[in-house]
Amino acid sequence: MDYLLQLAASPTAWVALATLIVMEIVLGIDNLIFISILTNKLPLHNRQRARRIGIGMALILRLGLLSTIAFIVQLTAPVIEILGHAFSWKDMILIAGGLFLLWKATTEIHHSMDPAPEDPKSATSTVTLGFAAAIGQILMLDMVFSIDSIITAVGMTEHLPIMVIAVVVSVLVMLLAADPLAKFINDNPTVVMLALGFLIMIGMTLIAEGFGAHVPKGYVYAAMAFSAAIEVLNMMSRRSREKRAATEA
Repeated sequence: MDYLLQLAASPTAWVALATLIVMEIVLGIDNLIFISILTNKLPLHNRQRARRIGIGMALILRLGLLSTIAFIVQLTAPVIEILGHAFSWKDMILIAGGLFLLWKATTEIHHSMDPAPEDPKSATSTVTLGFAAAIGQILMLDMVFSIDSIITAVGMTEHLPIMVIAVVVSVLVMLLAADPLAKFINDNPTVVMLALGFLIMIGMTLIAEGFGAHVPKGYVYAAMAFSAAIEVLNMMSRRSREKRAATEA
């Protein structure tokens, strides 16, 4: 109790908490985009439930990983060497997660460009398998992003209560933003392609970091923000043309 009171009275602890919350929210954007795109492919009545399950699992994973900080830190130690390059468990997890993101984004782009015809006879089984597959894929990416998130938290502060509060707050923000973001993506089809492009860029970043090439997150998010701003201008331009056409008609 005295430890918590001392922590609450420390300005440094509050600064660390605020900084870590912002970092955790930013790191959660990747996960949220993936969950939004994936759940939008489910039947309407299953989407919100799948998003909540996915984000709930992210919270459980991150809190669970926080309870094994000593083990998580050891994931950065080299365990295998290939062609003179040492890889840790974290590196291999990042590479696997990056490859999965590349595969998933490429598959979704291909499906958007050339959708396969749906067989009405197998609609029921497709829905069931689709929901289970969606949860499985969300769980896999939750694991990758959770490990990255917790290692970031460990690197920024040594106080476990600060880490727990930051993780809980960031996941609550994800929970609040999930439905509006998914609706926005669903209502604007061109945004889906942009978001899939983001996933490809994030996948490549994860693979690069897994091979030891550090990519500053600021560059990645600056590129995403610039692309999103251009898309907003395109959306405004399209709506302006639609209003003009409706007026002239």
